[in-house]
Amino acid sequence: MAKTFATVLGVIFVLLGIIGFINHDFLGMHLSNAHNWIHLISGIVALYFGTATDLRAAKNFDYTFGVLYLLLGFVGFLVGRPAIATVPGGAGNMAADSRLWRLIPGTLEFGSPDHTVHIILGALFIIGAVMTGTAAAARIEERERDVRTRRVA
Repeated sequence: MAKTFATVLGVIFVLLGIIGFINHDFLGMHLSNAHNWIHLISGIVALYFGTATDLRAAKNFDYTFGVLYLLLGFVGFLVGRPAIATVPGGAGNMAADSRLWRLIPGTLEFGSPDHTVHIILGALFIIGAVMTGTAAAARIEERERDVRTRRVA
């Protein structure tokens, strides 16, 4: 499941990165160019772990990204303050946000919708890792190793 979750969420990240360049306040998020590049890079990394690595690496990636995104969301809600976004490209025209976190003012700012999406994505990554049981991961990894060995022989 970890590989599937990484692949699906990787596609979502890439799509969100592309959409963000077109619509900077998609779903009320604060999608600056920097934020969109982060989504694109995150998506490419997730796709790599979902498609080109073994199950153990995908599971570790899902846990790591899950924890990072959960922390990003929760920290955003904790440190965010009432403000209006100042990121260029359209998001600066957004309404006031009660939990805006200006990580890099004018370049990378996260509002309540961003925090919520980060928490959801973090939870989904962790669910993907948890659903990959240790025994199942070992069996699948052994099967993948056998397939690679047959290709070499």
